[in-house]
Amino acid sequence: MKVIRTIKLIGCCLILVMLLPISVALSTPNSEPENPEQVIEKLQSSLLQVMREGDKLGYEGRFKFLEPIIDESHDLNLIIKTILGATYWSQLDKEQQDLIAETFRKLSIATYAGRFNQYEGEQFQIVEQRALPRDQVLVRSRLTKSDGGTVNFDYVLHQTDGRWRIANILFDGVSDLAIKRGEYRAILQRDGFQALIDMIREKIVLTQQN
Repeated sequence: MKVIRTIKLIGCCLILVMLLPISVALSTPNSEPENPEQVIEKLQSSLLQVMREGDKLGYEGRFKFLEPIIDESHDLNLIIKTILGATYWSQLDKEQQDLIAETFRKLSIATYAGRFNQYEGEQFQIVEQRALPRDQVLVRSRLTKSDGGTVNFDYVLHQTDGRWRIANILFDGVSDLAIKRGEYRAILQRDGFQALIDMIREKIVLTQQN
């Protein structure tokens, strides 16, 4: 009887070993990186979802919901480096670089959480995708509001670590990066690093009022 039980046990183990590669293959997610349009579609579908649940989630809930989405879709480290420029960035020590990068990251997420807080039938639509110089890609999208008005979003993406991520956004043709570049550099030059950090933190607080 012990021999029979041992044979049955060995047989079961062999079956499990044979099935293991199949189950692993079935459970392994598709590792193929998203193309630029897919990155924007995922971001915008998440924005619509958080808008639909805006009141239920509240500001903190919207922030936590969007945090991994923004981290994944935006190259925030590149954006803040571009805003400050190579000269100002190189003048900061490692602690200051880490501080402004994290503070800017929080502002970026907070801005989305504050603005996309209520759903009134808005819809996003991808208009086109085209290549740009320096191996960048432009994805043009349109937001149609409940009153029929529209806002055009132009997303500039580049590849980093094999993934497409947002490096700049233009709202109706106005570059968000260019606006912040002028504002941030002026504060750095006039009032210094701590004043810039304080200004960004104040903006984070203001987003919570939405």
